[in-house]
Amino acid sequence: MVKPNKNKNKAKNSRSNKAGIKKDTLINKIFAIFNEDPGRALNYKQIAKHLHIGDMNTKKLISVCLYEMTERKELIELHRGKFKLKVQGAYITGKVDLTAKGSAYIISDDIDKDIFVAQKHLMHALHNDIVKVFVFGRKKRNHVEGEVVEIVKRKREEFVGIIDVSPHFAFLIPERNQMPYDIFIPLDKLNNAKTGEKAIVKIVDWPESHKNPIGEVVTVLGQPGDNDVEMHAILVEFGLPFEYPKKVIDAAEKINGEITDEEIKKRRDFRDITTFTIDPFDAKDFDDALSYKELPNGNVEVGIHIADVTHYVRPNTLLEKEAYERATSIYLVDRVVPMLPERLSNGICSLRPKEEKLCFSAVFEIDSKAHVINSWFGKTIINSDRRFTYEEAQDIIETGEGDLKEEVLKLHDLAQKFRSKRFSSGSIAFERSEVKFKLDEDNAKPIGVYLKENKESNQLVEEFMLLANKKVAEFIGKPDGNKLVKTFVYRIHDEPNNDKLGAFAFFIKRFGYSIQTKSRKKIAESINGLLAEVQGKKEQTVVETLAIRTMAKAVYSTQNIGHYGLSFDYYSHFTSPIRRYPDMMVHRMLEHYLNKGNSFSQETYEDMCKHSSDMEQLAANAERASIKYKQVEFMKDNVGEQYDGVISGVTQWGIYVEIVENKCEGMVPVRTLTDDFYEYDEAEFALIGERTKKRYTMGDDVIIRVVSANLYKKQLDFEMVVQDDKEL
Repeated sequence: MVKPNKNKNKAKNSRSNKAGIKKDTLINKIFAIFNEDPGRALNYKQIAKHLHIGDMNTKKLISVCLYEMTERKELIELHRGKFKLKVQGAYITGKVDLTAKGSAYIISDDIDKDIFVAQKHLMHALHNDIVKVFVFGRKKRNHVEGEVVEIVKRKREEFVGIIDVSPHFAFLIPERNQMPYDIFIPLDKLNNAKTGEKAIVKIVDWPESHKNPIGEVVTVLGQPGDNDVEMHAILVEFGLPFEYPKKVIDAAEKINGEITDEEIKKRRDFRDITTFTIDPFDAKDFDDALSYKELPNGNVEVGIHIADVTHYVRPNTLLEKEAYERATSIYLVDRVVPMLPERLSNGICSLRPKEEKLCFSAVFEIDSKAHVINSWFGKTIINSDRRFTYEEAQDIIETGEGDLKEEVLKLHDLAQKFRSKRFSSGSIAFERSEVKFKLDEDNAKPIGVYLKENKESNQLVEEFMLLANKKVAEFIGKPDGNKLVKTFVYRIHDEPNNDKLGAFAFFIKRFGYSIQTKSRKKIAESINGLLAEVQGKKEQTVVETLAIRTMAKAVYSTQNIGHYGLSFDYYSHFTSPIRRYPDMMVHRMLEHYLNKGNSFSQETYEDMCKHSSDMEQLAANAERASIKYKQVEFMKDNVGEQYDGVISGVTQWGIYVEIVENKCEGMVPVRTLTDDFYEYDEAEFALIGERTKKRYTMGDDVIIRVVSANLYKKQLDFEMVVQDDKEL
């Protein structure tokens, strides 16, 4: 075997890279030049001049690159030595994902890869706008590049920020990094807004030649730091409403809540059957109730009664359109922004005790082993005997004493049996404790933090709601002989991504844990075992957080793939129509199919499902932002204090730390770690010192000092507390 001449190869590589440029790097630079003007033709000399290259060997390498790019059909040679970018010539439509630097990626179903668009080619498109893009080439790192030619639909035209008034003009300085431009406001469009106030500004014009859009103040929110101002600002940040249009409130006020004898005759009557609600102590919208009746054969009849919202909110009305646009109620730290006006959500539709209410119900005959013997779905009328808080129901479960104790205890027993079956079938126990704030009554300032636990009373309600949702979905979607499967709205949850699952399994090994990934059931069983094993340990929060991130997100769809997390083949949302629009869709569809109606348009309902999923995600983002704001507000008086913490996240720009005592999370910027140069290891979820090999990894115990609490940015900055060059 002839050995290669290493010295000869070394010399060759040296000649080809005499100017210090590798071929791949040079190709990317050439692409960048052509992409600046896709119609321009260039030869190797012009490219060398553009790159300030005088070295002859590198000029020759440019020529080699040009011909290689031509062979790969990325360039075309117009005539000898003159090259031009091969224009892809495709038009695609997609959604803008704006980066912090002002450029964007266009996410589209029309093409496999995201399209990169430089800021100068965005045509003032903003985050989440729908745009038409002309695809013309490739930039560096193999990104397909394009140019926005039309803004098909603006995601939002109103932005919140701080007003800055000068003698001749004013600006709104937006709060979010996804609006990278200040908005110019003529003085006669200020609507009395003053410097330093938070306001909502609507973009009214954006001339192509202007860097900044032109806007007008539509609402002055008030002074930064005021609780109402900040909560309203958070909602506007995410494009969510914080108040109802007057015409919608007026429409709600006109609804007649009287229940006629004629309506009662159309319904199954549960008014004489023991019925009650179990809800949080501060709830006002009671949209579900349970009824209990013992049958002669020893089984029990359990009714899951859901507020009949669609009886009052009719198709093609103002209330219906408003409910669809909102799609969900929004739960901030100190308030609920309801999907329906309060006259409906807290009044007419709410299943308040000692009041006759119209419901849509799922009624089941259940034996002592929690087998469902019979099911019935239809319209009902109820009269709730008692309103329990979760705490009151929990007290009955723990002591065996209290109002309706026999009914509550029997339902508790059945719920635990349903729960046991569900987990044995592969359901995953994602039941993290929620962080809640104690707020003072005057200005909603946080004065304490506590954890909301998932106790047996919560599980009682949860299991029967899951049962109703599952059985409704099976009733419509499950094939039955020659029955045609009809369009329906499902709540679906896909299986975890194998790469994410592998990364998670690799990470938890450092704590001495493992999971099995051979089958769907083994994955669920081992994750449940893991979640039980980490309870009370320092790594609990980190492992739970990463386990949840490993899973896919649940969404609404007409395409049923089952619900992986619950291990249900059929699942829908039927039980909360006061606060979720998909439940209203399900009520309408179920009623239609019970009346032997034909199948609905799948395409129409799929679009409605997508909208509902998107709005649900926005509402969740707003809720997280409100929690973050309250965390910062809570810690504002503790700047300079030290706390025990656990590393909850690691990125290339910083280390996120959750304080053990109060669950508030802040960040230690990498730039403040001055003892070494730290590199981010994505596989290890760690920052590793280049010289010392010191590691900062998720789950590590640390001690931090609170450096700043910035309410404007909703940001807590920490620093590591170091003693003798070691974290305490």
